[in-house]
Amino acid sequence: MAESLTARFAKLNPLSKLTSEDYNEEIGEEIDDATIAGGGHGGRQTAITKTQLRVSHALKSFLIKEDLLSEEEVDLESDEPSDTLRTLLDKSHIQVPPEVTNRSYPLAEYFISSSHNTYLLGHQLRGQSSATAYETALNAGSRCVEIDAWDDENNKDEPKVTHGYTLVSHIPFRAVCETIRDVIDREAAQSINAQGYRAAPIMLSLENHCGPQGQQRLVEIMREVLGDRLLSRAIREKGHREQEGDSDPVRLAELGSKVVVIVEYHLPEEADTSDDDNSSSEDEEERAARAAYRAQKAAAASNAIVPELAGLGVYAQSVKPRDNSWFESVLKDGPPNHLINVSESGLASYMPASSQRIAWHNSQHLMRVFPKGTRISSQNLKQVPFWGIGAQICAMNWQTFNASMQINEAMFSGTDGYVLKPAALRAGGSMNLNTGRRKRLSLRVAGASDVPVPEGHEEEDVKPYVTCTLVHPDELEGKHPKRKTKPYKQHKLGFLHRGENPPPTDPIWGETLEWEYEDNEMAFLRLLIKSDVSFAENPVFAVAAVRLLYVVPGWSFIRMLDLKGRETKCSLLVKFDVDDA
Repeated sequence: MAESLTARFAKLNPLSKLTSEDYNEEIGEEIDDATIAGGGHGGRQTAITKTQLRVSHALKSFLIKEDLLSEEEVDLESDEPSDTLRTLLDKSHIQVPPEVTNRSYPLAEYFISSSHNTYLLGHQLRGQSSATAYETALNAGSRCVEIDAWDDENNKDEPKVTHGYTLVSHIPFRAVCETIRDVIDREAAQSINAQGYRAAPIMLSLENHCGPQGQQRLVEIMREVLGDRLLSRAIREKGHREQEGDSDPVRLAELGSKVVVIVEYHLPEEADTSDDDNSSSEDEEERAARAAYRAQKAAAASNAIVPELAGLGVYAQSVKPRDNSWFESVLKDGPPNHLINVSESGLASYMPASSQRIAWHNSQHLMRVFPKGTRISSQNLKQVPFWGIGAQICAMNWQTFNASMQINEAMFSGTDGYVLKPAALRAGGSMNLNTGRRKRLSLRVAGASDVPVPEGHEEEDVKPYVTCTLVHPDELEGKHPKRKTKPYKQHKLGFLHRGENPPPTDPIWGETLEWEYEDNEMAFLRLLIKSDVSFAENPVFAVAAVRLLYVVPGWSFIRMLDLKGRETKCSLLVKFDVDDA
């Protein structure tokens, strides 16, 4: 009896099971093959079709009550959606403008869906390396993946991929290339000439830790495994202005679906920026090993990349800047196709004072921003302010579908992983995204059907509500304005309640949420369905995010995703209105 009472009290006390860490709304769950994270092909293949979605009786009644549809159009008593309701259900809540995926512009004028430490599953210091992680990331939409290549002491001819000086396991470099090759071939076979379904270039951000022999083997393996899929020379004829470093750079369309390698370029007297990748969680042995590696690297010649490997960096040579010349004037001693490789904290230190000058640099050259080393649990940088100054490659920890990955999915959904920058951030633009106008976003939240209830929660105890955050590139401190509905609570004594009294999984809110903001093409809205839990952090049940530029005005059903980024059978009925304030 005592044991039974204890169990009952534990159930009544949410603090016994719930912690803020469990339900921090910034945190997601581990990504898998069905995740939709950035405009990729994998999610479309495994998606639940909209014919499987249900519209609750309560939502049908809402549509009638609001004079949006008639009783005949709704067919209130039918379990299946009527033809009219099916049309509304099938309507997409976003429409990516065709110009956003136009491939006729220079490569530097696109945002690129990008992955950091792609080989890792889970934790950044103790996780497992896996070649299949590349397949998952590429299928989910990543077009830029990272490879950390190291010499294998046990087999000098087969370099390995791992996170150096950590407890992470390693995999053969060859296996990574084979996985990428197979994805390229599958994409070529499945692609169609339609927006969001076309094959696109894959960029390899190659972080080299190999000696000369290992570097030679990297080149030989890439040529052997990737063959003509590898871009190993300039697209255009020799003597074209591109080779002269003039103002006619290569266009995205010209790269087709090739593998484009980003190769490191070491500047003379290059500053040691490796501490950006360090973590205070390293043990003494790891720190000693890293220090030995830095000493060895410092003793080597500054041009430690062998010519054969350097030659593969046709359109992107990664530079860690030693001063501010790259945005104040012209990068000193840099290659013509340089890519600035900088940590999130390093870039943020220049903002907002130098934002416009950095944006001008990024209208001409590539930039890759990577997470600071303290993000060891695969959390992510907040990329929207960096997109706001034109950073093309914001490298995301693709291991979990957290808040930043939800924004990434909103950015690249319906695209091929390449999104044209706003005109203000392209060559000749003002480098200022704000138009000077104020906008008002009005979101009418009607209700939801089939809210997923995770294991460990009782359906009758759920009190769902919608909370939405407007994410704007001007907000550098992460203090984005948030609005939320009241929690929905089913009347337990339903026979005393007039009108609809749907279960907690089919809530009705009928509320309007509003924001005013500076007009800006890089504004996003993140929507969460949470449950109001007393004495504990409120758990997240379903998520969605949209880029406001893509939003279709009027009423729409939004397909909600779970915390792994997979489509659910839950849909949220909302109405978007964006007007001048």
